[in-house]
Amino acid sequence: MSAQLRVGVIGVGVISKQYFETFPRLSNLRLTAVADLDLDRARAVAEEQGVVALSVQELLASDDVDVVLNLTIPAAHVPVGTEALNAGKHVYAEKPLGLDPGEAAPMLALAEERGLRVGSAPDTVLGTGVQTARRLLDDGVVGSPLSASVAWSSPGHERWHPAPFFYYQPGGGPLLDMGPYYLTALVSLLGPVERVSGTSRRSPRKRSVGSGANAGAPVPVDTDTSMTAILEHRGGAVSTVAFSFDIWASRRPLFEVYGTEGTIAVPDPNRFDDPVEVFTSEAGEWRTVDPSAGYPGAARGTGLADMVRAIETGRPHRASGELALHVLEIMAAVTESSTTHSVVALSTTVDRPAAVPEGADPSTW
Repeated sequence: MSAQLRVGVIGVGVISKQYFETFPRLSNLRLTAVADLDLDRARAVAEEQGVVALSVQELLASDDVDVVLNLTIPAAHVPVGTEALNAGKHVYAEKPLGLDPGEAAPMLALAEERGLRVGSAPDTVLGTGVQTARRLLDDGVVGSPLSASVAWSSPGHERWHPAPFFYYQPGGGPLLDMGPYYLTALVSLLGPVERVSGTSRRSPRKRSVGSGANAGAPVPVDTDTSMTAILEHRGGAVSTVAFSFDIWASRRPLFEVYGTEGTIAVPDPNRFDDPVEVFTSEAGEWRTVDPSAGYPGAARGTGLADMVRAIETGRPHRASGELALHVLEIMAAVTESSTTHSVVALSTTVDRPAAVPEGADPSTW
């Protein structure tokens, strides 16, 4: 059995439930404490999970916490992460890494200085879906990669989320909310991005909360609600991406990679293990591909387990802060380009994370 690290969770809102469901299957993680600004909610979750409820400062100071899982709102990711690093804890956070690269980069520098790790969601790219697509690409099944097309849309999270307000404030919007899934997958498949050009708009549609205690409350919109961009990858491939909270209906999320000899239909990178399809010039038809790489049964928390195993073995972890920082800069560059109507060159880069072999277990591999 691999070594266990003790996990303290800060922020026990909606997304935390998915992590708690995964923890029992990850042998190198042991949940020991939870904290939240809403102390009553923290106590209720602690009782459900059989751990202690602490204040944020108590959790950061606890000798029974090795790594902080930061599930706070995006605006708090860097402040809370920096406090955790200063307290000697490793950090794994929900996406995005921060609100902008200038805010997040010092946190990574602090981690390196202190010999600590920073990881960040999304870890959906570690599942069998995106990893099988990557194996097809790496094995040359569709020849040399040329380009990719990505599109995700919805009419808006206020239709299902009981407190959707932060999605429409700086740090939210479809790009920062859904972009990390698709952009992390694109970098994992095609490599880092060197230049970006983008455009955006803000819908005038009035929005209100559709469910829960806030049902009917107006949702102020202070960020753009649709973004489109062209990304130039190192190595020559070009991706076109579009994200929107303004579209009432679409057939499905689009994610296709085009090569000199065919096309890979990549599954939704907001999910871990949907089927991959491939079309080759030789076969002349689509076929579904059996999973051939990735962590089977992966779910939220897999990236944290991979990071903990990487700490134990001394290897780089896959859902890394460096990858998340590069993705954050891509998104910042799209926003800058949409304002200045110019092509924006990126200053960060990152190597593609190591592929996940077929049937691997993040707790032991």
